[in-house]
Amino acid sequence: MHSDRKTHWETVYKTKGPEQVSWTQAYPKTSLEFIDSFGLEKSAKIIDIGGGDSKLVDYLLDNGFEHITVLDISAKSLEKAQKRLGKKAEMVNWIVSDILEFEPTEVYDVWHDRAAFHFLTNQHDIKRYIEIARQSVRGYVSIGTFSEHGPKKCSGLNIKQYSETELISQWQDGFKKISCMTEDHVTPFDTTQQFLFCSFKRQ
Repeated sequence: MHSDRKTHWETVYKTKGPEQVSWTQAYPKTSLEFIDSFGLEKSAKIIDIGGGDSKLVDYLLDNGFEHITVLDISAKSLEKAQKRLGKKAEMVNWIVSDILEFEPTEVYDVWHDRAAFHFLTNQHDIKRYIEIARQSVRGYVSIGTFSEHGPKKCSGLNIKQYSETELISQWQDGFKKISCMTEDHVTPFDTTQQFLFCSFKRQ
């Protein structure tokens, strides 16, 4: 299963540019607002799960954050981000890993995930993901998934939609909800996808 997932995402990032994938955001407004709301020092450790070639890392660097890690199953996606950042890429810790096989070697103040968590569709994988987060987060979690009014598939794969109640319920062991909101994401193809974002504090 892992190799299938990896092959899928490597192919996506090898064959498509940012304007050809639905999740592209020119400015990750909600993610940045959530991270800003945590009132962190610039030395805080932030990990972006499934970050791919998202521009969140660019803005976090511009905001002065010094310890950013970007994790993705696709090496190609991270290469694209590194190329875009140029010299600045040296300031970031890049990890190629399936999140379910990730063995964190440090503790993070922020665990950020926009649009990776909802690709886990069975409870065993969901529990494993949250267990890894529990082990490695001392501060906050920011999760963005498709809402119950969002798409049922993405990039040809089934996803799991979430209501606010369901998402809070999945994370209730060890994490306390701070706030939730929905956001209508306009894709590069001019379609709209509804996301649900929730932030949590590690208990």
